[in-house]
Amino acid sequence: MSLERPDSVDDDVERTPDEIEALLGDLVVDRDDHLNAPGFVIRPDTVQETLRTLKQQAGYDHLSVVSAQEYENRYESIYHLKKYDDPTQEVSIVVPADKDDPVSESAEPVFRTADWHEREAYDLIGIEYDDHPDLRRILLPETWQGHPLSMDYDKDRPQIATLPAHANPLEDHHKDAESDTMFLNIGPHHPATHGVLHLKTVLDGEQVADVEPDIGYLHRSEEQMAQSGTYRHQIMPYPDRWDYISAGLLNEWAYARAAEDLADIEVPEYAQVIRTMGAEMCRIAAHMLALATFALDINGDFTATFMYAINDRERVQNLLEDLTGQRLMFNYFRLGGVVWDLPEPREEFFSKTRDFLDQLPESVEEYHNLITSNEVFQMRTIDTGILPPEVAKNYGATGPVARGSGVDYDLRRDDPYGYYDELDWDVVTEDGGDNFSRLLVRMREVEESAKIIEQCVDLLEDWPEDERNIQANVPRTLRPDDDAEIYRAVEGAKGELGIYIRADGTDKPARFKIRSPCFSNLQTLPEMANGEYIPDVIAALGSLDVVLGEVDR
Repeated sequence: MSLERPDSVDDDVERTPDEIEALLGDLVVDRDDHLNAPGFVIRPDTVQETLRTLKQQAGYDHLSVVSAQEYENRYESIYHLKKYDDPTQEVSIVVPADKDDPVSESAEPVFRTADWHEREAYDLIGIEYDDHPDLRRILLPETWQGHPLSMDYDKDRPQIATLPAHANPLEDHHKDAESDTMFLNIGPHHPATHGVLHLKTVLDGEQVADVEPDIGYLHRSEEQMAQSGTYRHQIMPYPDRWDYISAGLLNEWAYARAAEDLADIEVPEYAQVIRTMGAEMCRIAAHMLALATFALDINGDFTATFMYAINDRERVQNLLEDLTGQRLMFNYFRLGGVVWDLPEPREEFFSKTRDFLDQLPESVEEYHNLITSNEVFQMRTIDTGILPPEVAKNYGATGPVARGSGVDYDLRRDDPYGYYDELDWDVVTEDGGDNFSRLLVRMREVEESAKIIEQCVDLLEDWPEDERNIQANVPRTLRPDDDAEIYRAVEGAKGELGIYIRADGTDKPARFKIRSPCFSNLQTLPEMANGEYIPDVIAALGSLDVVLGEVDR
């Protein structure tokens, strides 16, 4: 197999829950084990010390997500920690906060990615994080009254969103006697922002002194809608709409994996192969769109590169339409498997799939001729938008963004699910850490996805007809145990797409939290753009391949 990774350093040896508790010592006040990870309850004033100990002494260097919730008697933040070298080693740090004064210490000084995650918890739930560098709303306007996920929120209260003055909010920080700054709005409605994204940009001469992504224009309460639906039937249609452009089956798999592990559902092997094949088709479609729009951003190549890539994407969409009946909102996965078998006649579907795979290498070669060999493209992407590997980790970056910085992290190999660990393929990394490297990763991943699809087709062609089980025997109504908690993730097209679920004994989740890879990846933009020029900001943003529907949720 080609999925082996380098040996881990000594700090990354696996520790038992008791050994972790011993390492933390008096910082632990209680245990609250989750289904996927040991949980440790700590005091709200020891967050930084606890996380720093786990990061520096135990190797837990990946803060995946921060989940927060209000209970009858407390508020609670949960920091879901993993290791980039081995994401199967997980720890949950549970931080209760006082009901009347919900204040907790910020994790931002230890994990930079906590900045946005804690701002979201403050915005929607009302938990305040002491020592946070910029604790203000992130999805809602600053003038919003109340916190929508708090228990006393009055949804009928009128809201007034005022228009702030057109002032430079960063002027005092960037202006001195020898320089002058200019505040520039990019977006929120601009073709270079790939959606409704507002970039608050401060220029010092021609260089970017600061850029701040302003999100929240496309917040659709996806988590709250999932909390109002039943596990078995009503949640699965929603994941397609998070990253609504290409990653439908990958999104569905994120929910399916979390719910199936929560309810102890074992998916038939045949259905796992179909899932793996469909997911990689979605990955190719997503990367083709990223390639097309990136070329459009960099050298305005619409006629050739953009249309070529969209044409290849459409061929994948045709296969997905044959498989699922839909082109974007697939709703094809079910808890325990898939909704139906391969389309009939099977031979015709296999033939169309092989035809696509056969022409793909020639298409990829054309893209290299059109893009990576293009001198203008090289000048605008090589050595611009640099993201060092340790910075990428500190921001919780995953997917092609992290792998383009040499971070060898892919959940398909490192935390296997589906049929990936039975197949022969490689994890793609590039060491450049620039805009060019992130494109190369996606182009090479298209070839690896093709290898996976071809092996799945070979398996499905030879699968005995009487063993083609597409679904496990799942109860009509699922009611996981009260207070059961789980965080599960898959390797989406843009990185780690995870779901945290807390059950309350009913047929609906008490808490449903989406870990969007785009949300964490977008935080890295200032690191890439500061000190660069405006065209480099556009290139860096395009290289992140964000979808704002998934950022905002």
